[in-house]
Amino acid sequence: MKKSLILGASVAALLAGPAAAENVLRWTSQGDALTLDPHAQNEGPTIAMNYMLYDTLVRRDADMNLVPSLAESWEAAPDGWTMKLRQGVKFHDGSDFTAEDVAFSITRAREGASDFKEQAENVAAVEIIDDYTVKLVTTGPNPILPNQLTSIFMMDKTWAEANGVEMAQDFKAGEETYAVRNANGTGPYALVSRAPDEKTVLTRNPDWWGWAAGYPGNIDTVEYRPISNAATRVAALLSGEVDFILDPPLQDLKRIDGADGLGYKTVPQVRTIFFGMDQGIAELRSSDVKGKNPFADQRVREAMNLAIDKKAIQRVVMEGLSFPAGMITSPGVLGNTPEQDAVREYDLDRAKALMEEAGYPDGFTVQLDCPNNRYINDEAICQATVSMLARIGVKVNLEAIPKAQHFPKIANRETDFYMLGWGVPTLDSHYVFSYLLDSDGSWNATGYSNLLVDAVTAAITTETDIPKRTAMIDMAWSQVAADMPYIPIHHQVIAWAMSDAFDIPIAADDRLRVAYAVKK
Repeated sequence: MKKSLILGASVAALLAGPAAAENVLRWTSQGDALTLDPHAQNEGPTIAMNYMLYDTLVRRDADMNLVPSLAESWEAAPDGWTMKLRQGVKFHDGSDFTAEDVAFSITRAREGASDFKEQAENVAAVEIIDDYTVKLVTTGPNPILPNQLTSIFMMDKTWAEANGVEMAQDFKAGEETYAVRNANGTGPYALVSRAPDEKTVLTRNPDWWGWAAGYPGNIDTVEYRPISNAATRVAALLSGEVDFILDPPLQDLKRIDGADGLGYKTVPQVRTIFFGMDQGIAELRSSDVKGKNPFADQRVREAMNLAIDKKAIQRVVMEGLSFPAGMITSPGVLGNTPEQDAVREYDLDRAKALMEEAGYPDGFTVQLDCPNNRYINDEAICQATVSMLARIGVKVNLEAIPKAQHFPKIANRETDFYMLGWGVPTLDSHYVFSYLLDSDGSWNATGYSNLLVDAVTAAITTETDIPKRTAMIDMAWSQVAADMPYIPIHHQVIAWAMSDAFDIPIAADDRLRVAYAVKK
């Protein structure tokens, strides 16, 4: 029988934390999580914050290997996956985690305003076999379902119903719900206080199953404070005000490394930065071209691609810490190959010729929407792009805004030309196709629609013949390369800066895993 302990002595005891919190990790980054609703925003920092509070059925360790989480084991069948759940797990309010919560959470992630529909769309139903066994019934064989489950968090059904959050927050509509600022997960840390864009405090969950399973973390209290200004973030680390920076400015890494008691780590990230162009709309909203859409012409898209010098951006803007990209998914993802990832070299003469062929010898105007607190040097990349595109007559008005305002413009398809970065937690191209390239993809603001790509996206969901599946993925990427709906810029290399008093393993998904963090 599932207990309902929405507020009780167990909550007070947990949130009181240790009598003397000796191990405190104070950290910062340029932008806060967008929401604590675990199904509302498929955005890296938001997922990372929620991973401290909630658990998934399957997770990735710091080396990106699939490992058990709330599911101790899983077994494939032609019509789904059977998952054996971890017993004895409790939510932060003391209630038991059971199969009932799995059925509720998967359903919640599939419906309404959830931003995780693409990862759960193949799940037709959740059969509860017993309290600790579920079968995820799929519409056909799904070879990558465990990979897809790494970002679907498990919620307490009773807590959600008691607080009116049975459905995910509609983030792009600006909805405010109880789950936005409150949480009741099974994760390694519990929420103490939440002031968005100011400060978030978490306390160690002493009953988390992971401690007994061998996770080494010894942090008692986590204090997060976003600092948008790069120089201020560095100053906070140098002064000892914070212990860890998730996104130190690249130009300051040598300075940080030279400071006593500080250092940094780097790793290539599973994330690609690119520009999207709305080629599907009849007339661009921000352009001086009326009655037609310049982006609808593939020659214009190719010209803009050739006019952006990715190697110059790598050298000047990124301090060498990036890899120019030829496709919008990174090495390490099934589907990325050296051939598909070959960079279109800077060629100004060819770009100008293409613009003339397309009927725009004098260019046109357009607005570029860019975040200024999400990706490494995001605004600086956009500024460099503005200058480069001016050489072919494309006069770009740059609108750089915080990610909380930027992402709804993409989700609501209210932008002509925009920057986006895409990580791939599944390490499989299906994740990229389903969100960014499928005609109905929830993050496809380009209007791109191709029957072959749509067919491949659907087929690889159930194809279990790996060589055949890989060939289908390659075929779709070749079609995308010919159509050029996006302009790839680079694959990110991330840097983490921290006090030598902490041992924190860096991960290719840029996710701070506090359960691994050790204060020496």
